[in-house]
Amino acid sequence: MCGIVGYIGLKQAYPILINGLKRLEYRGYDSSGVALISNDINIYKKKGKVSDLEDFSKEKNTNGTIGIGHTRWATHGEPNDTNAHPHISEKGYFTLIHNGIIENYTHIKKELTSKGYSFYSETDTEVLVNLIEYIYLKGDIEAEMAVRLALSQVVGAYGLVISCKNEPDQLIAARRGSPLVIGIGNEEYFIASDATPIVEHTKSVVYLNNDNVAILKKNELTLKSIDNVPLSLTIKQLNLDIGAIEKNGYDHFMLKEIFEQPKSIFDTFRGRIAADLSEIKLGGLLDVMDKLVKAKRIIIIGCGTSWHAGLVGEYLFEEYARMPVEVEYGSEFRYRKPIINEDDVVIAISQSGETADTLAAINLAKEQNALVIGICNVVGSSIPRETHAGVYTHAGPEIGVASTKAFTAQVTVLAMMAFIIGKKRGVISDGDYKNLITELNDIPEKIEKILQFNDQFKSIAELYKDASNALYLGRGYFFPVALEGALKLKEISYIHAEGYPAAEMKHGPIALIDKNMPVFVIATKDRSYEKIVSNIQEVKARNGIVIAVVTEGDTVIKKMADHVLEVPQAEAALAALLAVVPLQLLSYHIAVMRGCNVDQPRNLAKSVTVE
Repeated sequence: MCGIVGYIGLKQAYPILINGLKRLEYRGYDSSGVALISNDINIYKKKGKVSDLEDFSKEKNTNGTIGIGHTRWATHGEPNDTNAHPHISEKGYFTLIHNGIIENYTHIKKELTSKGYSFYSETDTEVLVNLIEYIYLKGDIEAEMAVRLALSQVVGAYGLVISCKNEPDQLIAARRGSPLVIGIGNEEYFIASDATPIVEHTKSVVYLNNDNVAILKKNELTLKSIDNVPLSLTIKQLNLDIGAIEKNGYDHFMLKEIFEQPKSIFDTFRGRIAADLSEIKLGGLLDVMDKLVKAKRIIIIGCGTSWHAGLVGEYLFEEYARMPVEVEYGSEFRYRKPIINEDDVVIAISQSGETADTLAAINLAKEQNALVIGICNVVGSSIPRETHAGVYTHAGPEIGVASTKAFTAQVTVLAMMAFIIGKKRGVISDGDYKNLITELNDIPEKIEKILQFNDQFKSIAELYKDASNALYLGRGYFFPVALEGALKLKEISYIHAEGYPAAEMKHGPIALIDKNMPVFVIATKDRSYEKIVSNIQEVKARNGIVIAVVTEGDTVIKKMADHVLEVPQAEAALAALLAVVPLQLLSYHIAVMRGCNVDQPRNLAKSVTVE
């Protein structure tokens, strides 16, 4: 959510900023803007897309080898030109872009108002830039010190970049809770909220930690703490290919990422499964495996799609490792008084590694001395750095806001963890262990087979693109798949959809069923098969429309359902990885047919870095 890009060097900044903002569009935003620094500071900002900003900036002075740019996802104040970033201080000394939320901005605003400051926007960011200016003028100090002193007074989260007109040869960046990465070039530096705007310019980067302040000049980068303690630079190399963040011929990133799932799942277990399919090794867990195996309880924390993956993980750990599991929303966990013991293991799941609620839950668990393990897709993000150990999913960049390949990669990691622990705890025999690994190894090929039926799924989508509501039903491992299918439909097509355990239909949702209600049922063959058949009969008895995901060759449900979506047979524990794919494709096609912005659905952001 929100995006930051900055440049200081020898090249013209404007093209770099605009291209960088386009790279960041996937994060979700409602306005954008740039500030270009030469002899003067020229600020251009506009509600709408980056293309609207480009049109607005045509024929204007866009010269300057230093600049900052921003895409805003509204928190304080409605989306409009005035509330868009960058913001400039009242007397014009400072220009600032900001991701995050300043929680005590109301108090600071009141204090500054009493000292004669006026405010023109509704944002917390304008309050911060004026606080920096006030401290700067009152103390007759350098800009960097004014920034540090101001930040010591604020409560909340921020990733920000600042310029000062009296010190025009530098940019100042700071981070607390909202990610920032600095790219190192030849007499130039790039700043961004993630690596996507940087990768085409350099592979050498520095990730800022919480309470870091960076001072950037064209040929110098200095890092220190808010308390003015000098810090050493840790330079890392990006393992990201520019082609991975391009559409490569697909109409949308979401469709590309659905079709990438055979590869992303394979990459997630590649090198971790022995060549003879006899063993799984997760290097990131080697040092904590003993404590993980002996844990009394596992607590899985996530938000949105990651929470759904965690629910699948609950079934996996309980069945194959025989361990008690609780699955928690990060946002709820952090504000309760959860009971966490030293012999608990907390598993935090996040695609971006920057989810604010999940990070807060991690810190809470660490305070209680629990072992905290991360499952994350983005190398160098906050969650891998805040957890004791973890496993990367290796799904590759996920640009579409609606998560697809991240979900299946997360479930793949959870399955490997459950199988390893089950084997070490003596729950799984050698034969069953090898069979499970073999089944997992076959999943990418089975998904390839499902994807061949994309045209069939598209035809079914045409029939239900005008639905107002939809119901998703599943049992066991397929209940979380039902939740995930409903989430995909609602977030990209804006059709109201709900997921339920199939047996719970009789406790309320059955009242909704009529001839206009499409009911998506995940009904592949497992130990609940006969029960789910009965649930389908209950829907059909009330004239409901049934679209069923079934195992290849199923003849029973095929006679009952209006449509069947066949998937290959798989071990029940892994069948969720197959069953979710037709639901992803149906949601995608329905959204496209409704004219929705599939990759950037309204009001949503890719990574939720604020509460």
